[in-house]
Amino acid sequence: MRKLTLTILLTGSIYLSRAQTTAAVNPRPLTMDEYSKAQTFTIADLDKDTYVKFENAYVLDRYENRKPYFITGSDGLKKRVDLYKLIAKEGMQEIGLMVFYTNEKGKLYKALVPDFTADGKVWEKYFLDIDNINKVETNFILKLSYVLSKEVSFQQYKVLNGGKDMKEESATYGNDICFPGDEMVTMANGSKKMLSTIKSGDEVITIDPATNKSSVVRVKELTTHEAKNYALTRLVLVAADVKNTRTGRLVNLNTKVLQATPNHPMLTKQGSLKMGEIATGQEVLCLNEQTGKYEAFTVLQKTENGGGIQKVYNIVADGGSTLLMNGVMVMQK
Repeated sequence: MRKLTLTILLTGSIYLSRAQTTAAVNPRPLTMDEYSKAQTFTIADLDKDTYVKFENAYVLDRYENRKPYFITGSDGLKKRVDLYKLIAKEGMQEIGLMVFYTNEKGKLYKALVPDFTADGKVWEKYFLDIDNINKVETNFILKLSYVLSKEVSFQQYKVLNGGKDMKEESATYGNDICFPGDEMVTMANGSKKMLSTIKSGDEVITIDPATNKSSVVRVKELTTHEAKNYALTRLVLVAADVKNTRTGRLVNLNTKVLQATPNHPMLTKQGSLKMGEIATGQEVLCLNEQTGKYEAFTVLQKTENGGGIQKVYNIVADGGSTLLMNGVMVMQK
């Protein structure tokens, strides 16, 4: 078990270090002297000090503006883990990741994950140090590996989504199930109304997923969530009507775009899925205004980014299970 944990930790540490330095023009390795010197660096207030200079040569900069991890094991004891980038001011190069680990008694342990270009001896020193901490602080390595694996997973997520800027990275990926206020709701008379202006008593369209038949339901409540930088999944959906003629192939494209928090349920051919789980190529039921029928549209593109500080909304109706948002069938909360 311990060998496996060390292997995971090694892989995660190297990947995370590589992810940190990818954007640097000319990353240089953390030296053994710097590794030892950094062990003397302290943060006076881990809750407030996000950017601290040392000897006018180094900086500890809070990693990705992350809040601390609080990890409680099976023993019921809560540990705190804070991450800071170690930056050499000359060239502003990230040369390591400093870990501040505080146990339930307030005792602080430090670990410095070297950047991936560091010499093998620096890496050996790092593993020796965390092994020594693990001998006096039970499961230190296990908890450290969890935190680093979590951050590696986030870096992979960024790569898969084409990267994001810092403002977007701070978006919340909580459990809220809602839409931004500028999505358009299909009303009972077929008109569209901006979601944020919907009121109790308004009549909107609902569709029976089994028969594709629409009916009218009354809005009981428009719920809102406080303004945060919500993560939003954005789907670009397309339906193509293709006709082959003697002169060529005629293609009539119909597109729709929908945004929602990643947890909002959608109805696909594979059943109910969260927006964040839907993949390109899957099909979602939409209203085709050109034909007046409910038809399957294919997910052409999917992105996920922070939507900026804003309120998000959701409709609670007195019946039905679905609504039409931007012409796309979405499930009620």
